[in-house]
Amino acid sequence: MSVELMGTEINNYSFEEAVDKGLELIRSGKVAQVVTINPEMFKEAETNEEFKQIIDEAEMVIPDGVGIKLALLLKGKRVARIPGIDYARVLLEECAKVGDTVAIIGAKEEIVTKAVQNLKNEIERLNIVYYHNGYFDDNNEIYQKLKEARPNLILIALGSPKQEFFIYNAKNILSPCLMVGIGGSLDVWSGVVKRAPEFWQKLGLEWLYRTVTQPERFKRIFPTLPLFLLKVLTYRRKK
Repeated sequence: MSVELMGTEINNYSFEEAVDKGLELIRSGKVAQVVTINPEMFKEAETNEEFKQIIDEAEMVIPDGVGIKLALLLKGKRVARIPGIDYARVLLEECAKVGDTVAIIGAKEEIVTKAVQNLKNEIERLNIVYYHNGYFDDNNEIYQKLKEARPNLILIALGSPKQEFFIYNAKNILSPCLMVGIGGSLDVWSGVVKRAPEFWQKLGLEWLYRTVTQPERFKRIFPTLPLFLLKVLTYRRKK
């Protein structure tokens, strides 16, 4: 069940359906990738063919950014926005319930360490078997550690497109697991960055709250979002 946006297939699940699909992938006996797509990823994919291929080959692509939801509305298609940070958090909770193991990679050492501590304190029986900061030069060394730890769920917070490449290249190396790119989630889970109040989240304006409270994000959001929506309106599929 998916919808097409500028040549990219995006899964059209409710939040609960996306969680169920993620858990199904964990049990599938395969190495699977979830891409939490946003307008910036579409922009990267325009000039980066390898990145576009990664998105196309992912086992699940969910609409993380509100820009994706708006773009699909412009095309007359309704989808549920599935914030990657919420999606990953629920997967952690579900894994803890059944004893599935977890690995987390990304951010600065003090941030990932604090995030791991907080998650363990907040989620009963959460079993994090491996974690590492996002500052390393040798991917193969990290792959080997993950191979030894054999986690069922791996959350990667290296920023896009780096985290998507890291996951894609791990597919033929690691034991069966589900890998999800989670961007800046560790900053929030560590307590370093305060998330938007629930009111803003429900309105789909978390991006605006973060832009107001973190002005340095303005150049990242604008003009990317309006240009993206314009491209959606003028897009013509290549023959």
